[in-house]
Amino acid sequence: MQLTFDMDAMTQFMVDLLNIPSPTGYHQEAIAFTKQAFAGLNLPDFSITETRKGALLMTWRGDASDNPVGLTAHLDTLGFMVKEIKSDGNLRLSAIGGINWSGAEFENCTVRTYDNRRYRGTIILTNPSTHVNRDAQKKERNDETMELRLDVRTTSKADTEKLGISVGDFVFVDPRIEVIDTGFIRSRFLDDKAGVAVIYGALAALNAAGLKPAQDTIILIANYEEVGHGGSAGFPDNLAELLAIDMGAIGQGQNGDEFSVSICVKDGGGPYHFDMNNKLRRLADTHAVDYRTDIYVYYSSDGTAFWRAGGDAKVGLIGPGVSGSHGYERTHKDALHHSAHLIARYVLEQVKS
Repeated sequence: MQLTFDMDAMTQFMVDLLNIPSPTGYHQEAIAFTKQAFAGLNLPDFSITETRKGALLMTWRGDASDNPVGLTAHLDTLGFMVKEIKSDGNLRLSAIGGINWSGAEFENCTVRTYDNRRYRGTIILTNPSTHVNRDAQKKERNDETMELRLDVRTTSKADTEKLGISVGDFVFVDPRIEVIDTGFIRSRFLDDKAGVAVIYGALAALNAAGLKPAQDTIILIANYEEVGHGGSAGFPDNLAELLAIDMGAIGQGQNGDEFSVSICVKDGGGPYHFDMNNKLRRLADTHAVDYRTDIYVYYSSDGTAFWRAGGDAKVGLIGPGVSGSHGYERTHKDALHHSAHLIARYVLEQVKS
């Protein structure tokens, strides 16, 4: 059966989601948007709920229900929270997840107060001017040396406090999305909003072809992956398999690229299930899906979180190849297409006990 993927719709969904801030701990707007978008696919026998933790949990009833399978991706991202209001009114930050401090330098951002007042600013090195600070280029970038410079007249801690800014406020880093006519897409937080987008694209393609899953399929859009426990709860106890979708990390020594789907056979949490790895390769080979197998040493996914929480299903991990992880990232529409295609073929595959 030929499947057609609406790349414009998939890309637009991803762009819209990227434009909604969702650092771990602040998920409300992104979850609401994603819920509405998946509901808009009008899939038959499809239900959507939210977990107590705030994640999105969706079920698409399949032709059978004896061996249900799961899909998971996360929409929480890296970011910052206000750690301290400094004596000059600027803000010291606490990182959310493994954000690259040097990559965040000179990035514009928004501070959200607890009552939703919003102020613009820039993340900078303390004393950043090279005409003033001879050591500016040599300085290590970390939470001690970086700060947030507010675009508001403030020269003291008291001035900043009068704005309603306090310790614990979220800081949203601008994603800076650009879709290039060559097919490249540049943005922060493709990890893992690209993963959510390819699930969306896969389900849309199946529905357009009049197809439904072989087994009941439970889809978790997690909101705490970047801190290690996004996929640890929400799936039923009888789940037979779980396919995690996250970015394919690209760099020196890696096998993946920005034009294919990466099948991660092992990461920092250990090898993924032998049967799942082989099943994914077989499906990709059968249906002309461009893929690369890879191993990530400094990385683990919500599939690992699921296992560590006691999950008993077979787990595999795939995702579109992404360059510049945890910084200003880049992928290509080809990687999105092949990822969505492999997800769709996986969902159509019968599961053996």
